[in-house]
Amino acid sequence: MGMGDEPDIRVGHAERQRALHALNEHFTAGRLTLLEFDDRTARATVALTRSELDALFSDLPPLPASQSPAGSPLPAASASPSAPVPFRQRIPRDTIMALTPFAALFLFITVGHWMFFLLIPVTAIVLYSGDDDDDDD
Repeated sequence: MGMGDEPDIRVGHAERQRALHALNEHFTAGRLTLLEFDDRTARATVALTRSELDALFSDLPPLPASQSPAGSPLPAASASPSAPVPFRQRIPRDTIMALTPFAALFLFITVGHWMFFLLIPVTAIVLYSGDDDDDDD
């Protein structure tokens, strides 16, 4: 390597994640077959330098500006990591609530105790308590 040569810039986890996201966008748009997508995502996962990531996009058009910064094939990194989704928003509350009466009926039939029907309001209280859907600020 001569004095004027600059070594290739190494990439980190964030750049690899952006590359994987961009590959997913191209796959979803139909620009990559499943085999190509698998191969390129495997190569992106182990890429060490920027040129290794850039080579994955050499035959692909740049993503729209809303998905990628100024002509780069990689989408922009978010300024801050996204906050994790609270557990209360991840559970399918409506489905659980809809199935609770059936579970109570099943328990009543099999065990024979009427108190299992109290599961219905208790489940509703547990699942929906603390919701502030009517913010009056």
